[in-house]
Amino acid sequence: MNLLRNDVGEKISWSGVLISIQPRIRLNRSFDQVSHAYLGYSLKIQGNIGGDAREFLLGIGAGAQSKHHLQAGDAVSGDALPVADPRLETVELYKVSNLKVTERAKGTQMRPPPWLGVPQSLLVYRERGHRRLAARRYETKCTTCVWGCHMAVEMIVDQWNPAVRRYRTETFCYGPKSCALYEPGPLRKVPGRKGMSYTEEDWIDEQATSHRSPDE
Repeated sequence: MNLLRNDVGEKISWSGVLISIQPRIRLNRSFDQVSHAYLGYSLKIQGNIGGDAREFLLGIGAGAQSKHHLQAGDAVSGDALPVADPRLETVELYKVSNLKVTERAKGTQMRPPPWLGVPQSLLVYRERGHRRLAARRYETKCTTCVWGCHMAVEMIVDQWNPAVRRYRTETFCYGPKSCALYEPGPLRKVPGRKGMSYTEEDWIDEQATSHRSPDE
């Protein structure tokens, strides 16, 4: 992530074409316990930011997405702040204001996967549940898919001393279980107190998505 520097509270102007839009969700881990914070949506944009021409990631809230129904191919602009704590975000800008859609996506969508178009509400993502997704597969095949998700992860290492925390990112898939591009990757381990660790086995993902048929 390219970190932006500016005066405290000063918003940065940006504009560009939306490459992808995915749910913006933070995962909180405490050994074998997990919870999610549904923050909104992550926009990957190719355009201009603070005078630089490049690709960047921007976070918006669920309300903004409900109003604008953004999808890949839309031309957008606005102002935003650099994130306060990059450890808790996978985007570099958030708290967007003056969000405008200057041009809507054109052309015929290709046949999925990946799935494009306007993403579902955050409630739908929560109800569907996710499976772990190999980071390399996400980077090469799934960054444009509305069912992919790159999460910031905050881990409480010692439950008796919650101040001891670690941070990382993990990738997940909310898409159909029959997707030909899906690859789970290795099991994930969560650090614990006194050198202990918890391994998240396959049955966790199977249980989380057991209510869905293969094509859902």
